[in-house]
Amino acid sequence: MTNMKVKQSVEYEGKTIPLPFLIAKETLNTKMTKVRNRFNGDETELPEFAVAVYDVIMGSELLQDDKTMRKGLDFFIKYFPKQYMVLLD
Repeated sequence: MTNMKVKQSVEYEGKTIPLPFLIAKETLNTKMTKVRNRFNGDETELPEFAVAVYDVIMGSELLQDDKTMRKGLDFFIKYFPKQYMVLLD
């Protein structure tokens, strides 16, 4: 058995964005969704693929999976810095 690393990416605003980890293919779309900061209620919009990454970050925090959480945070800092400041900073 080989140890294959499968990479996912999504086309968004004319760019190919690599995802930090595998997400369900049903969420690999660019439909915009509102997301609220769980502490202060501030709101921002994200494409559904980024919401899926956000959900993994939240789950990783609960599970204390720092490696996965860091991958997701780095993704947001690079590709969605404004939304990062609203939701994750």
